[in-house]
Amino acid sequence: MGSAMDHVGAAGGRAKKASGGSQLWKKALLHSSLCFVMGFFTGFAPSSVSDWRSVAPAGVGSSHMAKTPQVIASGAAMDRSLLARDAAARIGGVPRPLLVVVTTTESTPTAAGERAAMLTRMAHTLRLVPPPLLWLVVEAAPDVPATAKLLRDTGILYRHLTYKENFTAAEVAAGKERHHQRNTALEHIERHRLAAIVHFAGLGDVYELRFFDQLRQISTFGAWPVARMSRNERKVVIQGPACSSSKVLGWFSRDLMSNGTAGTGGGTAATSPEIDVHGFAFNSSVLWDPERWGRYPTSEPDKSQDSMRFVQQVVSEDYSKVKGIPQDCLEIMVWGVDTTPTPAPIFLATNSGE
Repeated sequence: MGSAMDHVGAAGGRAKKASGGSQLWKKALLHSSLCFVMGFFTGFAPSSVSDWRSVAPAGVGSSHMAKTPQVIASGAAMDRSLLARDAAARIGGVPRPLLVVVTTTESTPTAAGERAAMLTRMAHTLRLVPPPLLWLVVEAAPDVPATAKLLRDTGILYRHLTYKENFTAAEVAAGKERHHQRNTALEHIERHRLAAIVHFAGLGDVYELRFFDQLRQISTFGAWPVARMSRNERKVVIQGPACSSSKVLGWFSRDLMSNGTAGTGGGTAATSPEIDVHGFAFNSSVLWDPERWGRYPTSEPDKSQDSMRFVQQVVSEDYSKVKGIPQDCLEIMVWGVDTTPTPAPIFLATNSGE
């Protein structure tokens, strides 16, 4: 009898344990299901948009591109911030076009001492321009650390591009390094399909702020007169398009003496002087336009790959695609200051006994 009761008690205990284990499994399954559902819907929630500090470089060695030019910035965070600013920058419900301002730098030891001050001055100017605006700063790899810290503190949406090629002093003086820097910026724009109005801003350029509103009115190409001044010589050279309303008829270059009269070196629209690269802007879509590749014969592949040369050629040859700004091109809104340092004087020793 006792053994029968013990058997029944043991069976009841096993039933209770089985029931308790089943409840634990149900609780665990319910908990896991709730966590899954919460995580699933959290993934669809909009993430907060990073401010300008999120696009600053985490370190000089960080880069999201393996090929040159290297980008010293966090590309994904920058793109999210750029899209958010683009959506917020609207006039009457219509989004403003993105402006991409490209600034090149000199890698000579003499220029390095002034670079920080001039970049800071340019940053103060660009901060006054309504968004969306993206600042592309291009410079040689050895100069990156100091500039990266400066750009982080500007409060401007930027991308810091660098390259490893070296240039001699003679090549720098001949403008080969600046040409390479501009092509580096255009390669980045083309690679990432940045739909924008592209303008090359020199470190010594001074702007009327209304000029940037004029830039956003460009559909394909735009050009304007630039007053080029030199701190080493007392002269002003004005270069730009000769216009009728907004239609470009040609190009002119004129030297003005200090009293405002035309100098003997002045030119007219018929002389077709070299176009100042800071005197025009263009829609970035021309960089991946199929028409670009039909301009050059197959025997000259290098020319078709030179984006800067292509853009300059279209501006100087196809006036029908260029819009003159402002109206009649009579107002100077960009002043370029030649920042070339004055060479130190050379004194020749003389023999006082002669």
